[in-house]
Amino acid sequence: MRIVTYNVNGIRAAIQKGLFYWIKAVNPDIILLQETKAQPEQIPVLDFEMMGYRTYWHSAQKKGYSGVAILTGINPDRVVSGMGIKAYDDEGRFIRADYGDVSIVSVYHPSGSSGDHRQEFKMRWLDDFYDYVHDLKKQRPNLIISGDYNICHKPIDIHDPVRNATVSGFLPEEREWMTKYIDSGFIDTFRHFNQEPHQYTWWSFRAGARARNLGWRIDYHMTTRSLESQLRNAVIMPDAMHSDHCPVLLDIY
Repeated sequence: MRIVTYNVNGIRAAIQKGLFYWIKAVNPDIILLQETKAQPEQIPVLDFEMMGYRTYWHSAQKKGYSGVAILTGINPDRVVSGMGIKAYDDEGRFIRADYGDVSIVSVYHPSGSSGDHRQEFKMRWLDDFYDYVHDLKKQRPNLIISGDYNICHKPIDIHDPVRNATVSGFLPEEREWMTKYIDSGFIDTFRHFNQEPHQYTWWSFRAGARARNLGWRIDYHMTTRSLESQLRNAVIMPDAMHSDHCPVLLDIY
């Protein structure tokens, strides 16, 4: 099974930049999208279906904001939109598909970069998300939870850890949460295969950051440890240029 996670920073904009051609070339079985920024009626669902994908969208109440999706060439047994927590579900941040005994999630963690109010919201989300996932794991022990976590875990995951030490996305409390989350039974699949520095998934639009590879690794495929023996590869794909993020690919048997 080949799974891609991709924060597209607007599905319509990404399509205009050639997303369909890229999908055809990579041919993933499942595509997990974040920050779709569209209502279902604004999305060319038929075009995705012609490419062989069933599509499931969980959009934000606010138009042009947030939103997650699962595009799948494998028929899921069940799809669940949201976490049952209104404040988060209204922002379209979580969608899950079940395939046999494996559940695959597309998640878009909040950013705290716009101010203290949103940072507080993010920290509440992290606590609630942790509890929700661990309750879910009791029922669905084989989880793949992929998407934009909006956190760089370690200094190796960010181009300038010193200057960004007080910036949302690399705050000590966020990094501590990520450590706790992984230690509770998850695998950061990219680092499972690759310990090299300068591997990023998001770059600011400012100051030519992408051309200079001044980035952050904030997009992840996280799997429960129960799936470790089935992991085959995880790769960041920085040559895909449809967004300020790039896709991350996971091959799993």
